[in-house]
Amino acid sequence: MRFEGESSLAEAKPRQARFHGRIPGGRACSVPGCTEAGEFRAPAERGARAGADGPGDWRWLCLDHVRQFNASYNFFDGMTADEITAQQRPYAGWERETRAFAAGAGGTPRWADFVDPLDAIQARYGAGRQQPRQDGRPLSDADRRALKVLGLDADADRRALRQRYSELVRRYHPDRNGGDRSQEGQLRQVIDAYDQLKKAPAFV
Repeated sequence: MRFEGESSLAEAKPRQARFHGRIPGGRACSVPGCTEAGEFRAPAERGARAGADGPGDWRWLCLDHVRQFNASYNFFDGMTADEITAQQRPYAGWERETRAFAAGAGGTPRWADFVDPLDAIQARYGAGRQQPRQDGRPLSDADRRALKVLGLDADADRRALRQRYSELVRRYHPDRNGGDRSQEGQLRQVIDAYDQLKKAPAFV
């Protein structure tokens, strides 16, 4: 209900028409003889398409003339039949040339350029760069984990494996360490590691 003399918000503040793409800037419409403001962009050349450097030059049109332009615009204008077919492929446009990023100064730094006395970089990022065996025999990830459990390096031989296994069993087995059963978990890890390595190609 509205009382006499009361005005609605719409009457006090009329809505302004909004159009998507309008860019005010005090430019005149580029169509000869038109005195309206050019607030809408359109390609400077009909049929011009975007390339690696963008869509190219623009011209500015008023609302009426940009509507005329859009109504008559034909993306395929000027193309041959083969070019039209190529543009209608599902992946058309993906092979368009793009600009390459500028290379950083000096290129990518090498690992050897860093001084890392605490092995902080290697510990975090160097896990995938595994040390190979000098004899060329392969080591799987499971083999390397087993070597770590036993405290052996990658070049350990079968004799070193047996010696280390015997040493750790004497340390952790309750029958050898005075009945201390608190280290049975470590003993199980040692046995599993030895079982893994004794059948590995590097120790056969």
